[in-house]
Amino acid sequence: MQPLTEEEKRIIIDKETEQPFSGRYYHHHATGIYRCRQCGAPLYRSSDKFDSGCGWPSFDDAIPGSVCQHPDADGIRTEIVCAACGGHLGHLFRGEGFTPRNLRHCVNSASMVFESEEPNDKIPVSPAIERAIYAGGCFWGVEYMMKQLSGILRISPGYTGGSTEYPSYEEVCSGMTGHAEAVEIVFDPSKLSYETLTRRFFEIHDPTQFEGQGPDIGKQYRSEIFYTTERQKEIALHLIKELTENGYDIVTRVTKAGKFWPAETYHRNYYDRKGTRPYCHTRTKRFEK
Repeated sequence: MQPLTEEEKRIIIDKETEQPFSGRYYHHHATGIYRCRQCGAPLYRSSDKFDSGCGWPSFDDAIPGSVCQHPDADGIRTEIVCAACGGHLGHLFRGEGFTPRNLRHCVNSASMVFESEEPNDKIPVSPAIERAIYAGGCFWGVEYMMKQLSGILRISPGYTGGSTEYPSYEEVCSGMTGHAEAVEIVFDPSKLSYETLTRRFFEIHDPTQFEGQGPDIGKQYRSEIFYTTERQKEIALHLIKELTENGYDIVTRVTKAGKFWPAETYHRNYYDRKGTRPYCHTRTKRFEK
C-alpha cells in the first residue's frame, strides 16, 4: 500500500476531520466500492451513498463486518473505524430520518479510496497493491495457510461466485446461494507475486477434489480462482496446465471476479483464536520449483 500522506495520517491515525465540502468523494456518484485508504478493505457500496447536505460523504449502510463502532473520545458521538485495520473513518449518527434505514455513516473522503464498477472505468485500489480471491474449501483453513506468506497486507474470509446479496454463513452453508467460501487477499506485488501466491493456493488444498475439500462436501467448498485482471487469469491457467501435464486431474475453475461479500467478523483468524490447526488443509508440494 502506498504510504499515507500527512493529511491522510492526520485523519486516519490522529482521528481528526477534514473540512466539510472539501473531500473528493462528497459529490461523487459513480458505481463501485469505497475501500479503506490505509489497508484496502471494502467498506461501503455506492448504492448505499446518499446526499445528506452535511459536507461529508454519507452512507446509510456499510458492507457487513467492515466497520466497527466505538464511543468517541468526546463522550457524545459514536466513532466508526475500519474493522480490518482500525483506521478512523468518521462518525455514525442515528435517528435523523434521511433514509428508511435512519442511519448516517459520516465518512471522511481521505479515509477512503474508490474502486469503480463502471465499464471501462476500473480504478485500482492503489497502484502499489493487488487483490486476489481464492476458494478452496472451508475459508478458515485457506486463510490460515495462505497468510503465512510474506507480502500479504490483508486477508479476509467471505463469499463470492453466487447470486445472493449480503449472504450469511448459514445461507451459504445451505448450498442454495451459489456462493463459495473464499478469501480475498490484498498484497504487495513488489514483495509477493501473484504466481507465487497462486502456487501456494494449489499446494494448500486438493485441487483434484470436485465440489468439496476433505470431509467438507458441497458447492460452497469448491476449488475456484476468481481473477481480478487478465494477467491473473493467464497465470492461473498456465499453472493449471503445468499441473495437468504433471499428472494431476485439476478441477479448479477460473472465473472473473464478481462481488466479494466479507464474512461475519467471528470467522476472521478462526484457527489462531482457537489455537488449533486446519483439519482439511495441509501443504503438499505439487510444483517442481
